[in-house]
Amino acid sequence: MSLDYRWHLRKVMAVRGLYATTDLRPLLAERGLRLSQSQVYRLVAERPVRLNLSVLMALLDILDCTMEELIEPVPAAGRGPRAERPA
Repeated sequence: MSLDYRWHLRKVMAVRGLYATTDLRPLLAERGLRLSQSQVYRLVAERPVRLNLSVLMALLDILDCTMEELIEPVPAAGRGPRAERPA
């Protein structure tokens, strides 16, 4: 089965009382990650295709959450189990 994912950063931030992307930028900077405001906005508002592991670890620390709370694996849309190929 092919997997996809859902990105829950905005929801996890809200549960922790962080409602604006501007709240996240200084917290990332405290951990040595200097992201532009547009980079932080895209990280929160969009589902990332690539994610730097240092940024991921900083988010887990800042939000005191687990990876499973941020990234939810789900079956890929429109794809069922792979068909067996003849040998």
